Amino acid sequence: MFAFIKLSYLFILLFTCFFLSSLYSSAQTPVWTKFEHTFTSSKDYQNPLYDVKQFTVRFTSPTGRVKQINGFWDGGRIWKVRFAPDEKGTWSWQSICSQQEDTGLQGIKGSFTCTEPVSKLEIYRRGTIIRPKGSYHLSYSDGTPFFWAACTAWNGTLKSTEEEWETYLSNRASIGYSVIQFVTTQWRGADKNSLGQVAFEGSGKIKINPDFFQHLDAKIDKINEHGLVAAPVLLWALPVSQGRELSPGYYLPDGEAILLARYMVARYGGNQVIWILGGDGKYTDEFEQRWKTIGRGVFADEHPGIVAQHPGGGSWIGEVYANEPWLDIVGYQSGHNNSANAVNFITKGTVAKLWDQLPARPLINMEPVYEEINPKITATDVRNASYWSLFNTPTAGITYGANGIWPWLREGEKILNHAGTGEEVSRWRESIHLPGSVQVGYLANFMRTLEWWNLKPAPQLLVQQPGDKTYNQFVSVSRTDDGTTTLVYVPQSMTIQLYNLNGVAFNGQWFNPVANQISKAKVAESKGILAIAPPTQSGDWVLVLKQKNK
Repeated sequence: MFAFIKLSYLFILLFTCFFLSSLYSSAQTPVWTKFEHTFTSSKDYQNPLYDVKQFTVRFTSPTGRVKQINGFWDGGRIWKVRFAPDEKGTWSWQSICSQQEDTGLQGIKGSFTCTEPVSKLEIYRRGTIIRPKGSYHLSYSDGTPFFWAACTAWNGTLKSTEEEWETYLSNRASIGYSVIQFVTTQWRGADKNSLGQVAFEGSGKIKINPDFFQHLDAKIDKINEHGLVAAPVLLWALPVSQGRELSPGYYLPDGEAILLARYMVARYGGNQVIWILGGDGKYTDEFEQRWKTIGRGVFADEHPGIVAQHPGGGSWIGEVYANEPWLDIVGYQSGHNNSANAVNFITKGTVAKLWDQLPARPLINMEPVYEEINPKITATDVRNASYWSLFNTPTAGITYGANGIWPWLREGEKILNHAGTGEEVSRWRESIHLPGSVQVGYLANFMRTLEWWNLKPAPQLLVQQPGDKTYNQFVSVSRTDDGTTTLVYVPQSMTIQLYNLNGVAFNGQWFNPVANQISKAKVAESKGILAIAPPTQSGDWVLVLKQKNK
């Protein structure tokens, strides 16, 4: 009798194990969507960031490709790995831990099935954003070009309520934005998140606060749920004399900066992301070796996502970082005014002059002038900086900013640690509807109607450059590689004269960047020179010339 009962219990146990194993093995994750697995360590660690030198999971794809993905600590004895599979079929995996006696982290095995995408969003249908080798633009994994149209919401993930974040993201997605730039730790613009939490403590040796990042998890997931790509700044790096602890990319030792950034890459690698390694920093001269060390340390091994760098105002890093393999996007910042220096930086500076002398990478103005950053900055200045940036380098994308959005200003609030308190600007709810905010959405949707990824500067087509006499009348010309499409940005209404180098006929259209309207352009030609006048005698315009079919 007892033998029968024991056999029955054994049978039930074996059946349960088989059922759970089958259930676990048949877990399904759509392609390009976050796969997550939780591990429970068999021991406690005083400071897991330092005590566990390695916790990785080796994923093997259905075709035998191997991806080594870093896991991360999530508080207590909880550890996790997140990963976005890029191949349909059955994946297997096995964990590897430097603490080999930890039976909860070392040698754990499993599998899951990666299925067809179920979402209609392009980031899941077309795949993760990549940088095609030898190109100046980004694309989805399936090869479809991806136009970077970003909004700067530095404090959005830190301060917003769920309702606020939903309102903001719904608006950005609905009018044509594709990327959200934000900060991932305490920084000069927010010394803590809305729950009073900080991301880490310490300097010479830091401690991670998982609660802070658990709050951030939902905000980043929500970005992707709206079809937008998350662009987190991992290490804000503005050199400051006061409040140094609010600029981790500046004051943390190299090793700690690397540890902190690697933690976030592991934590958010399963999301649709583009990493911004540093924010607003100086990356050349005395800081050059430091940031090369950090970049190589964070992205030395296989990592999800591609990498950008966000320099301080009026600067770029194209020449100095030309041969750094971890850098995918050459970000630059033109600054927050409409002065001759700021305009000339975009139209005539090193970015415009040297882009074709460096290895091919997307070049993106990641922080042009912010709308309402002072009373003189209007939507016109935003449009000028945006279109000049797009047409004076190979077209890849543009970032928008408003002085009420980036600090996430509400009624009665002031900007923290900033030259302007922000009392005179619109709050974030109003700012998302500012003219420039809406018109950058128009810009993005307009560009997507064209083969924008083939556009490169063509200043040689312009008979006379008005910007040589008056800096803010600079006319930017860009043309596709095959010469069949030419775009001209006219910042102030004037007749444009272009050389018709190939002697072909063109159809012309004018795009009104304020009204978001297209009208026909009358193209006159005399002695190999095209002359085209805008429909009105005021405002800025974009001319589109397309070669007629023979």
